[in-house]
Amino acid sequence: MTTSLPRPGRVRPRRLRSTTAMRRLTAETRLHPAELVLPLFVREGLTEARPIASMPGVLQHTRDSLKGAVSDAAAAGLGGVMLFAIPEVRDAVGSQATAPDGILNLAIADAVAEAGDALVVQADLCLDEFTDHGHCGVLTPAGAVDNDATLVRYAEMALAQAAAGAHLVGLSGMMDGQVGVVRDALDDAGHDQVAVLAYAAKYASAFYGPFRDAVESQLEGDRRTYQMDPANRREAAREVAIDIAEGADVVMVKPAMSYLDVLADVAAVSTVPVSAYQVSGEYAMIEAAAAHGWIERERAILESVLSIRRAGADHVLTYFATELAAWLAEEKS
Repeated sequence: MTTSLPRPGRVRPRRLRSTTAMRRLTAETRLHPAELVLPLFVREGLTEARPIASMPGVLQHTRDSLKGAVSDAAAAGLGGVMLFAIPEVRDAVGSQATAPDGILNLAIADAVAEAGDALVVQADLCLDEFTDHGHCGVLTPAGAVDNDATLVRYAEMALAQAAAGAHLVGLSGMMDGQVGVVRDALDDAGHDQVAVLAYAAKYASAFYGPFRDAVESQLEGDRRTYQMDPANRREAAREVAIDIAEGADVVMVKPAMSYLDVLADVAAVSTVPVSAYQVSGEYAMIEAAAAHGWIERERAILESVLSIRRAGADHVLTYFATELAAWLAEEKS
């Protein structure tokens, strides 16, 4: 007696996975260098670039080595660079953030001169790297972050960055009203062409640890009174709506990989481009696992960034940006 197998149905999704060419043809999401933004650190007082131990392959740059990294980013076809700076002197109000000769403002001018129109030169607009207490704003006598006093400093910082040539300012402090205050300050000073990126849904995350090493953060305690609670999803929609209403040109979800649900929610409703930041801890986990041989590094990097794009990010801030762009160019050729 012969037992016959049931006749296969006509629907066979595997047909569209059968070859490299077929998978390429039917891919729903693609990566392109222009969608990638490279975060860069520049430190005042260095004579040569310094490795960051918790972020293998990432450096604290000198002004000269920063120019080289910006040039490489432009040659790779990246969409932009995001600049962070570490000053030698810090104080309670982050005075160096607004000094014309402060390290961040000098770095902005250097990057703009190096990149020309090839990159969007973006600058972190926050006080945490510049304060001696490590918080993102000015403190009250009791030690709490004073929202409205901080907004005054943000407006001043925005004007300093615009004067240095920044194309886009990234408001990462999560102060209420920050977008409206900065937008008004820029417009009133004639900098109406400078774009505002709002870190609209920035969570109080454990994945920022290596970044704090990178900027030599002075923070004691945490930022849970102003950054979002990781338990909250709907609240992100409220934050995004407020920032868009106040004039944000781009909104961000940060971190990216642990908040893909939030990113998808934001992308579904946002009327402006959506950015997402693959943060330092997400980067460090991939590098550490790859160094132990536990994952395939290149595939893990590609898959991680692809997942952020698939969830809805129009562009991705990632420390892998220049390297990833080179791989994409090789694949295309």
